[in-house]
Amino acid sequence: MTTGTVPDATRRPPLTGSPSSAVPASAVRRTERTVLAGARDIFLTEITAAANPANATPVVLLHGGGPGATGASNYARNADALAAAGHRVLVPDMPGYGRSSKELDHTDPFGDLAIFVRGLLDALDVEKAHVVGNSYGGAAALRLALDRPDRVETLVLMGPGGIGTTRRPPTKGLNALLGYYGGEGPSRAKLASFIREHLVFDASEVPEELIELRYQASIDPEVVANPPLRRPSGRGALRTLWRMDFTRDRDRLARCQTPTLVVWGAHDRVNRPSGGPWLARTMPHCDLHLFARTGHWAQYEQAHRFNRLLLDWLGEVR
Repeated sequence: MTTGTVPDATRRPPLTGSPSSAVPASAVRRTERTVLAGARDIFLTEITAAANPANATPVVLLHGGGPGATGASNYARNADALAAAGHRVLVPDMPGYGRSSKELDHTDPFGDLAIFVRGLLDALDVEKAHVVGNSYGGAAALRLALDRPDRVETLVLMGPGGIGTTRRPPTKGLNALLGYYGGEGPSRAKLASFIREHLVFDASEVPEELIELRYQASIDPEVVANPPLRRPSGRGALRTLWRMDFTRDRDRLARCQTPTLVVWGAHDRVNRPSGGPWLARTMPHCDLHLFARTGHWAQYEQAHRFNRLLLDWLGEVR
């Protein structure tokens, strides 16, 4: 069930890509709508090439969990390039973010996010998809591949969350992310600090418009009242922590037959880059690419190289 389609001429993503990754607006067709996925309203941007039909298997892009994140801003430098190359690109705001419903099961967040992706695919009559996830979205994608491998054609993970998170203390970047709504509450200064000091390698790459966009999204009253990404607490917190650490699910990872590409920034200050080699050793069909001079947001910082890597890899495994 879908509602509220917005013509592509009236809405564009709020952040443009770098010159090396830019695609002319006329090369792609963009629609925005709200999709009823299970019991949740999911805001979805869909992008395809303007001139040619898209490949049958769509690419789903799942964004990270930082304050103010949305699908469109997270993949502003990637989605059009994928569509122009012939892919049907689906970019949702995940539950708790952007213009999507704010409900999330905090006792098993990655499991609930996997359910959300399944519900979205069902609503769109999509049997299988290439699922691409950054950080929090990477954890959602990986959990979906473990729970329902029949729905995932290929898996691409950029600095995914949940790799060894119960085995070492949190990084400074992860603490900054989880603490954004604590203390004196959200602020533009806290958000700018998180993005420029922890999210990227080169702070000069982040424009002021991105900081403002993310900050305004982060202070939505519904989000402030119920932050989507938080430290587990209270009764059952330990069980939740274990559910959120994929190294505690090694047997299923070792049996996972989904072709997987893991991408990590060598200077990731949120999720430790050591998670990449661990996944490559554990998953039987896992390739690994490490970008030098790159932080947590590889698809943004290395947009041109990332897009080329992803398109080449998808072309080889299809």
